[in-house]
Amino acid sequence: MSEISPDPLFAPLELGALRLPNRVLMSPMTRSRAQQPGDLPTELNARYYAQRASAGLIFTEATQVSPQGKGYAFTPGIHSDEQEAGWRGVTEAVHANGGRIVMQLWHVGRMSHEEFHGGEPPVAPSAINANAQIFLGGERGFAPTSTPRALALTELPGIVEQFRQGAERAKRAGFDGVQIHGANAYLLHQFLSDGANQRTDAYGGSITNRIRLTVEVAEAVASVWGPDRVGLRIGPGLGGMGGASESDPIPLYTALADELNRLSLAYLDVIEYFGPSDKRPTEPSDLHRRIRQRFTGAYLANGAFTAESAREALKRNHTDAAIFGAPFLANPDLPERFRRGAPLNEPRRETFFGGDAKGYIDYPTLSWAE
Repeated sequence: MSEISPDPLFAPLELGALRLPNRVLMSPMTRSRAQQPGDLPTELNARYYAQRASAGLIFTEATQVSPQGKGYAFTPGIHSDEQEAGWRGVTEAVHANGGRIVMQLWHVGRMSHEEFHGGEPPVAPSAINANAQIFLGGERGFAPTSTPRALALTELPGIVEQFRQGAERAKRAGFDGVQIHGANAYLLHQFLSDGANQRTDAYGGSITNRIRLTVEVAEAVASVWGPDRVGLRIGPGLGGMGGASESDPIPLYTALADELNRLSLAYLDVIEYFGPSDKRPTEPSDLHRRIRQRFTGAYLANGAFTAESAREALKRNHTDAAIFGAPFLANPDLPERFRRGAPLNEPRRETFFGGDAKGYIDYPTLSWAE
């Protein structure tokens, strides 16, 4: 990795084939503002991302690779020509502002509702309900997840192909790379989890079997992009969110890291913590430390950082970059605010999901204030 400068947040970073000017990265965050019908990115989305182009790297919101992969209202897709064209407008806007942007490829699996699938159940490794809540939109609000059906063994190559085709469309849309979503209790995480995955075939049971689908997806996506423009998001040991519990996180994720090393993937985006920033642990857990030691690509830590806690993590070599969520929503110029030590806008949480420009593209920058 690149040498750390006096302010580690602003040291450049070689992330596979990408050259990042700073280590303040923007997290993938669902904003539920895709145009309906069609789950289409629009000019509004392009403006939102372009405003945040000073990030060392932007990860897009989770983007479903197929209609089968949808689980929430107003989320964008990357499986139609119209969606591809909409995303091209986003990448062009970000690049015009000097930024870099990668797409997060997503299949929700059982974190869905039959309403999104013509009354048919969503799919999962096993027919076990996630017992979570899904946003249906409008006056319907939230509803319990539907009980899924188990994917047949013969369907799994089709899942891999959905990710591969999504990667191809993302490349045509002008992205700088892609990230595979393997966390947050979505489909690939469900296969990793022995709480959600009760299969007895080649994709269930042993750690080797449970990581198989994620590895196959990574191979397929890397065949499109080259491994130096592909990464994976994981959320190891997060306490079984969405029912995706792991009884064996250290051997599970170190085995996965070994396979990703074989493929030479560029990075891991590791969700280390959920909670208030003043409660974020100052030292990584043994699990996160072991993953960092085992994985040979870049380790990108994600979870409730402040500027100072991120600087400290970089100085101690706990991570190669820091990924910021809500602070980037409320502060389009977050790196510059960190550079100057300027105060931050407070996020308006009531506007996080759904709606229009309010709470999306109307947060002031320092230049507006001046």
